[in-house]
Amino acid sequence: MRISLMTTCLVDVMAPDVARATVTLLERLGHEVVFDKRQTCCGQMHTNSGYYTEAAPVVRQFVDTFEPALDRVDAIVMPSGSCTGCVRDQHELVARHEGDTRLERRAAAVAAKTYELSELLVDVLKVTDVGAYFPHSVTYHPTCHSMRFLKVGPRPLKLLRAVEGIEVKNLPESDTCCGFGGTFSVKNDATSDAMVTDKAANVVASGAEYVVAGDASCLMNIGGKLRRTGAAPRSIHLAQILASTKEDPFVPSETILGRASK
Repeated sequence: MRISLMTTCLVDVMAPDVARATVTLLERLGHEVVFDKRQTCCGQMHTNSGYYTEAAPVVRQFVDTFEPALDRVDAIVMPSGSCTGCVRDQHELVARHEGDTRLERRAAAVAAKTYELSELLVDVLKVTDVGAYFPHSVTYHPTCHSMRFLKVGPRPLKLLRAVEGIEVKNLPESDTCCGFGGTFSVKNDATSDAMVTDKAANVVASGAEYVVAGDASCLMNIGGKLRRTGAAPRSIHLAQILASTKEDPFVPSETILGRASK
């Protein structure tokens, strides 16, 4: 398949190793990955805050970037549940709010080919065992948008449990929010901190070496709290685990997520 990668703003700026891991994984599975340098933001920060009119130019830019190439790619992948949720659930809403029926149709066409990474692997590529090797214990945090918007369900866990050498530990209160929520963590910082304090404590209680999720933003939040409190677990993106093999293993290094692949 020919797959277009949308890195997302946060991954591009804060966690580029996640984008590299996504490419490494998909190419190892025999697929061609293309990257359009015109891509910018999906507009989630605006739409989540209710600024639909301000979001409209961002949505148009997104659609202008990806829609013309729809006949040349089989899928668009985003290593983020929240950004994928924005494209699939909010772009058409923004277009309708602005009364732009043409943009609404184009946005719908783009959304129909846009997948979060675990969705792409399990539903489109029909694979759960990607040939990964990760000899560590992990606990999985299901991010809010992936769980509630996209309903990815057990897909990430299916992928993780097929990884050679891994031990997947249960995360207490796994379905509770980590407190990030984009602008929520800025506007409601005290509440956000209380939420991530609980989440970090549950990660520690799991006994895992790593907390894994499909969103770099949530991992940045959880990983930051773990580091500030001196806790042992480290944060890692699902793509980084799935990209790791015996021949090219995951190598920890300092990044915004706490540790990332080389």
